[in-house]
Amino acid sequence: MNATTAPYRLYGEEISYFTAKVRCAFRLKGLWFEEVRRGYAEAARRTGRPMIPIVTTPEDETWQDSTDIFDQLEARHPEPPLLPPTPRQRIAALLVELYVDEIGLLPGAAWRWGTPSRREAGTAYFTGLFGPRAQQSASAVIGLAKEVGVDEDSRPAIEAHTHALLAALSAHFEVHPYLLGDRMSYADCALMGLVYGHLFNDLESRTLLLETAPPVVGWIDRCNTPAGFRVDAWLGDDALPPTLHEVLRVMGADGSSLILDQKQTFETWAASADAKAEMPRKVGTAHSELRGTPIERLVESYSQYMLQRVTDAVAALTPAERASVGVALDGTGWEPVLDATLTRRVRKRGFDLELEPSA
Repeated sequence: MNATTAPYRLYGEEISYFTAKVRCAFRLKGLWFEEVRRGYAEAARRTGRPMIPIVTTPEDETWQDSTDIFDQLEARHPEPPLLPPTPRQRIAALLVELYVDEIGLLPGAAWRWGTPSRREAGTAYFTGLFGPRAQQSASAVIGLAKEVGVDEDSRPAIEAHTHALLAALSAHFEVHPYLLGDRMSYADCALMGLVYGHLFNDLESRTLLLETAPPVVGWIDRCNTPAGFRVDAWLGDDALPPTLHEVLRVMGADGSSLILDQKQTFETWAASADAKAEMPRKVGTAHSELRGTPIERLVESYSQYMLQRVTDAVAALTPAERASVGVALDGTGWEPVLDATLTRRVRKRGFDLELEPSA
């Protein structure tokens, strides 16, 4: 148990995609924390934006962004670790998070807001949570669903991807309790954003999970109630078993081209941007395809930050480690992402992103 003099506070919501990522990390590490709902005003006061989740520390520091919260928790409370030390499993975990943050929003939004019945159920859920503000909140998020690429034309392809992902996850969790073996990891926490935060908390997709993916439901329960005091083992020899290879293949084959199209849009914008000006949150539109279906997405500058985490981790590998990762991920569709070169980089300054100066 990681002892602290006072609790951490996690400002989030049960149905929040990114809160679900963070919550299970606190539980895994056995940390004392309190979850505070309706934290938008506090988030705005502390960070300038009403965006959850945020975390406040026992020392009253503020952390924002699920990925940075992972990093801060790992630095302060390294045991038990979230991120594997071995190259194959570490890169695989980072790819799962990249998928969840950049591509998983498509199935997450489609199953919550993609049809009239889903919008009705989602708005009813929001009414129970937010009361009179429910319709306004739902309308705003429905607009965001369109921005990430969900519409009537793209929905069949998104649903086909969701079915394929759940089938691959079910096959894996029939054999292994967690993504990397007998122990939760960074990858499991990241995946909870999509699978628990949205799919399990929405009416139609929860039915889909219960009827077609019972092993995934069991995994959700394990992630929500981890034994942080007991540390089991990740798979030995830095292994990525065939069942996980298939999960990564569904993610990579459908998602990597969308991620690289976002990269191209960002770098086209950045080529003529003033590095000293405030970076906009959205920088243009990416035109992509998902399973042969055209899809348009507004590109957030933060997408470059997430891709950069993966490319930096790959660049830090030794030649032997890079070769090993390449062999392990061959055929997953992630190869172009692993080989990607970024022409413009971003960096954090406080709670904001900014362009790094050109070389």
